[in-house]
Amino acid sequence: MNQIPALVRVFAYLSLLTVGGGMAAFPEMKLLSVEVHKWLTFPQLIHIYSVGQMAPGPNMMMIVVIGQWAGGVLGAVAVLLAFFGPTALLAFLVGRAWKKLERWPWRTSIQQGLAPVSIGLLLAGAFTMAKGAIFGVETAAIAVGVLLILLKYKVNPALLVLGGAVLGVLSFMPK
Repeated sequence: MNQIPALVRVFAYLSLLTVGGGMAAFPEMKLLSVEVHKWLTFPQLIHIYSVGQMAPGPNMMMIVVIGQWAGGVLGAVAVLLAFFGPTALLAFLVGRAWKKLERWPWRTSIQQGLAPVSIGLLLAGAFTMAKGAIFGVETAAIAVGVLLILLKYKVNPALLVLGGAVLGVLSFMPK
């Protein structure tokens, strides 16, 4: 069955949930791409997202891999356009309106209301990912270690992803 229409619907919808970044859409991406459409498994989604964190450019380029798995090259292109197109258009239109409403008294109130929504969406995404990625003492220790390093030091996250891969090889290598 042709997955292209479903890919376009799902990723155009997901693009509108990325308030605060791609992690904000992660719970819904998991629901739709893993549970509803079964384009990939939850561990595959976590792996793709993690590798996307290390790749140059926007980390949400990882959605192209989902499109390719579900619909080949055409699926990859369709997902790319569906995910970034609506958000780009909405950002352009809101940006123009926002500039015109510079002196509008409700503008600051809206901004103050949206910031906590962004944080809530990001935390929901983080907890959703944690449910699939943390499955024992070792993985919990890696997660806590990365959190503490990021809170204390200014470290390139790609180095932490790479370090996590090395720790994974050392800790979870089949015997």
